[in-house]
Amino acid sequence: MPSARHVSPDEIRKGFSKAMSDMYREEVPLYGALMELVAETNARVLETDLALAQQLHRTGEIQRLDMERHGAIRLGTAEELATIRRLFAVMGMQPVGYYDLTPAGVPVHSTAFRAVHESALQASPFRVFTSLLRLELIENLELRAFAQAALANRSIFTPGALALIEQSEKDGGLNAADAEAFIQHALETFRWHHTATVSAAQYQQLSDQHRLIADVVAFKGPHINHLTPRTLDIDQVQTAMPGKGITPKAVIEGPPRRQCPILLRQTSFKALDEAIAFTDAKGSHSARFGEIEQRGVALTPKGRALYDELLNAARDELGAFPTEANARRYTALMEQHFQAFPDDHRQMREQELAFFRYFVTDKGLAARGRADLPRTLGALIETGHVDVEPLVYEDFLPVSAAGIFQSNLGDAAQSHYAANSNQVEFEKALGRRTIDELKLYGETQQRSIMECAQALGLPALA
Repeated sequence: MPSARHVSPDEIRKGFSKAMSDMYREEVPLYGALMELVAETNARVLETDLALAQQLHRTGEIQRLDMERHGAIRLGTAEELATIRRLFAVMGMQPVGYYDLTPAGVPVHSTAFRAVHESALQASPFRVFTSLLRLELIENLELRAFAQAALANRSIFTPGALALIEQSEKDGGLNAADAEAFIQHALETFRWHHTATVSAAQYQQLSDQHRLIADVVAFKGPHINHLTPRTLDIDQVQTAMPGKGITPKAVIEGPPRRQCPILLRQTSFKALDEAIAFTDAKGSHSARFGEIEQRGVALTPKGRALYDELLNAARDELGAFPTEANARRYTALMEQHFQAFPDDHRQMREQELAFFRYFVTDKGLAARGRADLPRTLGALIETGHVDVEPLVYEDFLPVSAAGIFQSNLGDAAQSHYAANSNQVEFEKALGRRTIDELKLYGETQQRSIMECAQALGLPALA
């Protein structure tokens, strides 16, 4: 059982997130430049967009903005995935969502480890997009056997990390000294390795099959391949990146620019070509890059269906994978098709396209217990007794993830796999079911409605 001497998982997660960011900034200096650019952009937006600043203060997101980031790793075996689940559990992070990236030619399936309750997300919204290599998609049986053997011979967790995971599971938590030791041991799993575990020829064979396969199999650990700060205006950052010596990818992934952002938009700079030593020669490897994201409102199942419909229509009309050559046309097509998606929070709420959080106003608190207080949520909003704010999207987009993967693996890395989603097999490797993110948003929205009813002294609100 947890005790008073145990450190909150939220605090461990916050400490790990900062330690990860410090490590990555030291390993990839351009990430530091990116962080500075995002901080400058966010400060400028908050100064000029008072409505957005008020919204972030109302929801509490302003407190987490500077520490908000996500990372990404790629694992090789079911055992690695099962253990990383236990490692993240020490930090209060659970597997949310299932993502199949094979339709985009990337031989992995994934989940996002993150906190699940809104109060825990406010404390630290750190997320790690975690992918598992699908060895069964390697068509060359001899190469597949080699990859399996190479992965079987490595251990990506330090003995200290494994011991502290077991201790946390047994005791229900970690004390301050053990929590700090856990953070330092856990960091080693994500550290960059300048030496490969394979020969140059073996690396080339793996890379010829798919560059991501080489990235997973050829090293003794999964190394964090990017960290992503949250910006309030991704278009400003994209435009300003070249002035900081950073070359952005051609297309911002996700929906087009809107007055009321939805879901997630992402961009990145190209993966670095870094010197490494194979077992028999010197060489180089590209894996690590910098990414930026802008988060909007979480969409309901109805909203997601409309989003997917419009995105697919734009991509079908483009008739190709978005690249630098067709970036302008793709942007125009996205803007054209997404005119069908309401760009107004009120319309999105009334049409049940997005999730929201509800807050009792000072006027509402002053009217508590009065006979003429409205009894429905809609009427309370109209009369100014309850305010409504968009519920921020905490997860990822399969198409965005695949687009970022492809832009940093290079066009030559694109392969064709039949879309063969296998959530059952992924969850078997994971050791538990993944959580439906739409259910989480619905629960958060409903909790906020119940809190409003309680604060106003009303029964459940319709």
